[in-house]
Amino acid sequence: MSTLEPADIYTEPYPVDVDTLANLGPLRPLAGIWEGQRGLDVKPKAEGPKKQAYVERIELQPIDPQTNGPQLLYGLRYHTHITKPGQVKTYHEQVGYWLWEPATGTVMHTLTIPRGQTALAGGTVSPDATCFTLEATQGHAYFGICSAPFLEHNFQTVKFTITVTVNADGTWSYDEDTVLMIRGQAEPFHHTDRNLLVRKIAEPTPNPLARPPAA
Repeated sequence: MSTLEPADIYTEPYPVDVDTLANLGPLRPLAGIWEGQRGLDVKPKAEGPKKQAYVERIELQPIDPQTNGPQLLYGLRYHTHITKPGQVKTYHEQVGYWLWEPATGTVMHTLTIPRGQTALAGGTVSPDATCFTLEATQGHAYFGICSAPFLEHNFQTVKFTITVTVNADGTWSYDEDTVLMIRGQAEPFHHTDRNLLVRKIAEPTPNPLARPPAA
């Protein structure tokens, strides 16, 4: 029987290990509060692609285990705040979750931006992977993209890909490719973003009530 169609879709797993940080699989190295100073955004402009450097602060905090009946998920809640170098005004902001399903080896990445767009990307990943790629495709039944009317009509996002790499020195990086069909242009535009999160400024903070008891 498919893991998507278990015989019992209501009964939750029991007992559940409440130590999220110990059960994050490939997401464990991302937990904490990070800063990156080497971001590069390549975005569309009327005159053509424009490169923009950026600095970033991203907070990834463990959430308590989540269940959908027998499905068990561990995850990180995140908030990304990005500015241009030397400026205070927000250049980009994003919130969502990184989720790990141990039973199927699935990583999911939800993202929402305050421009009227949300997406759910996913992929199969080994628990000890140090590099993995997730995808979301417009119209996909599972991992898809939803945009408000203005973006859908003028800057239609047809695919989103993110690759995360965890480095031996403890830093990590991401490389994103957002494929746009821009009104008036025949060819797709690759809106790319990448950064190296090199400075960990704080450790993650689990729910104190969900921490395992001291030995």
